[in-house]
Formats: sequence, C-alpha cells, structure tokens
Amino acid sequence: MKDKKVLNISSEVVPYLPQTNQAINSFKIPKNINDHGGQTRIFMPRYGLINERRHQLHEVIRLSGMNLVINDVDMPLIIKVASIPKERMQVYFIDNEEYFKRRAILKDESQALFPDNDERMIFFTKGVIETVKKLNWSPDIIHLHGWFTCLFPLYLNTYYKDEPIFANSKIVTSVYAKDFDGVLSHQFHKKVAFDDIPEELIEPLKKADFESLEQLSLNFSDGYVIADQDTPNSIEKYLKENKIPGLIFEESQKNDALVNLYTNHILK
Repeated sequence: MKDKKVLNISSEVVPYLPQTNQAINSFKIPKNINDHGGQTRIFMPRYGLINERRHQLHEVIRLSGMNLVINDVDMPLIIKVASIPKERMQVYFIDNEEYFKRRAILKDESQALFPDNDERMIFFTKGVIETVKKLNWSPDIIHLHGWFTCLFPLYLNTYYKDEPIFANSKIVTSVYAKDFDGVLSHQFHKKVAFDDIPEELIEPLKKADFESLEQLSLNFSDGYVIADQDTPNSIEKYLKENKIPGLIFEESQKNDALVNLYTNHILK
C-alpha cells in the first residue's frame, strides 16, 4: 500500500460523532492504510452537533464558494478541515446551512429520517467530488461507508465519467447493518434524473429502501466489505450472484484483511 491514495467517505467518523461501528471503521481503516505507508483523506458531512471549536475545524476559503445545483436549485458549498489528534490524517467536512446546520445526523428526535436526506446525499456526493477535483488528488481507491454514500459510484460512472482525476479510481463499498425501514424518499429518482443520468441506471431509486440503495452502490463497485454481522440476506445473495471480490464479516475482522483485499484484488 506504500504511496497508494485512499479516499474514505462516510456519514460518520470518530472522534467527531458517537462511536457507532461505522464511525469507528471510518477512522480505523484510513489509520491502517497510513500505517502501511498509504496516503488517506477522509470526507464527512459537517453536522450541526459537531463542536467546531473543540475539534478545531476551520474553513478552507480556496475550496469553498462554489454553488452546486441540486434539483434545479443553487446551493452554496462550504469546506472545512480538521486533523485527527495524534494521527497523520486530515478530515474534510462538507457543509451547507440548509442541509447540515441542524443538530442531528440523518434522523430527527423521533428517529424518523429527514425528508430532505435525498438532496443532502446528492449535495454531499457532488461536494466531495468537486473538492477532490480542486485538491487535484487522484485516489487509487475510494472506500465508501454506509448507505448515505450510495450515490458516489453512480455519479462517478455517469455525471463525472469524463473527469481524468478519477479515471483509474477503484471503488470499495462497506455495507453496514440495516438502520432504517421503509422508503428514504419518493422523489429520489426524479431528483437524480435531473442530472441527466440514464433512466435504466437509477431504477433502484424508484424503490429507495435500504437494500435498493446498497444495491445501487454495489452495481458500480469493484469490491465490498460486509462490515456488520446483521447485513440483510438479500445483499449477501446479490454479492454472491454477481461475484464481486470482497470480505465477509468474519474475514473483515482479521488483521490486514482489508490491505490484502486492496492489493491482491482491487489494485491488481
């Protein structure tokens, strides 16, 4: 992994958010890559409950100031950055007053999904990609964590398919336990279709439940990691049928298993 560049994208990362399995993995994986001589960057949303003073976030003016079009509306992009204490890792935060100022993550106090999570996902996807372009940092691997990141493979293979900085990037999707029931949004398909993405590629968004979102990500992924024991059976069945290289949960817990997956299957 020496000098290989790995872009980690997640909706949750410690120490900025509570220690869920996803948040812990989103820290441990890039740390492991660093320990093996790789280079990492981490991207996550800047939710309102993140204490900017405590974690020493600061806005990066040269990266901010762009407007992203979300469902025909211009939304300003703000980029903030921080360093994880005692680690050689930088974390970039995608921020917007409309989408991420609220003091919550993806659900309200009653544990209901926010109705604008679809637009937040589109904004986060475009925001990360546009920022990486500005950084001129071409990742060898893009590792995605959680359903909130499911649009990245789709957009990288359609909307941004002609961007040379991602021409050789491989995508790995980590699948976590199902954490919501029902449909994320009944307008999701329409809002993504606004970006002229082919209809047949966004068919899963017409349903937009947890399994459909994960399948959409895996449709364009070069590898996978089952990161929880309680992954839906339908996803495991899909992975077996499509023969995507990856790690089942028990394998993913072994030392250096992910590095071996990267080097022996994803980057070969």
